[in-house]
Amino acid sequence: MSTIFTMLVGILSNFAGQIGPNYDPLFYDVMVYIFATIMFSVFLLGVIAFWLRVHGLGGDTRERWVAELNKHFEREGIGLIPDNGKYW
Repeated sequence: MSTIFTMLVGILSNFAGQIGPNYDPLFYDVMVYIFATIMFSVFLLGVIAFWLRVHGLGGDTRERWVAELNKHFEREGIGLIPDNGKYW
């Protein structure tokens, strides 16, 4: 636990050391580029997820999938209530 605390303090002192006379512009540039890249990736994934939610992979994907499931259930007799008196 103490090693984790020491490592955390070392990282924080590195961040705090960037303020003042030890300012390294490259440090901030790289951090901003990394953060902006991550935020753009999250935004892009959000747009893709929204488009897939609205349009699906192939247009009427959900309707075709439900129709395929219904055909399978009807063919296999899944979900039907048996009325032969065996289960009553």
